[in-house]
Amino acid sequence: GETAPKLEAHNAHTKLHSAFSCYIFNDKGELLVTQRASIKKVWPNVWTNSVCGHPKPDEAREDAVIRRTSYELGMEIADLQLILPTYTYKTPPYNGIIEYEFCPVYVAMASTKPNPNKEEVGDYKWLRWDEFVAQAKNDSSDVWSWWCKDQLKQLEQSELFQSFLGRF
Repeated sequence: GETAPKLEAHNAHTKLHSAFSCYIFNDKGELLVTQRASIKKVWPNVWTNSVCGHPKPDEAREDAVIRRTSYELGMEIADLQLILPTYTYKTPPYNGIIEYEFCPVYVAMASTKPNPNKEEVGDYKWLRWDEFVAQAKNDSSDVWSWWCKDQLKQLEQSELFQSFLGRF
């Protein structure tokens, strides 16, 4: 029910707040991963899943996923599915920032190609799921976002997610 500027909302006393995470796949079954822009206030230059963000007050989370995908990646998605409805996490400090979020996790299919907003996305690439898993699991130096690596543990155990991957 509260809103606050980014750095006031992500600090040593971060309150649990609403967010989302989405993994976007192409028709080859490849995952779109993004590198957060160097000018981002929170987790700059870190690689992560396709898109993450926060809903606006009274905005449906699915609408927020679509809005942020368009804004950050300049693309459209289809077949948006909620995979981890109760995912919640709290990160260890990273440059003084702590994330503490109720962050349901979605998957979607890319309808268009990415055209990233350079203020949000420094780089992007498409990876096979097994390539992503190998890179993220072997990361001990925050090349990949903490939440992305944490979500991976639950995605691997999710029957819904395994069923989604089974289409490829």
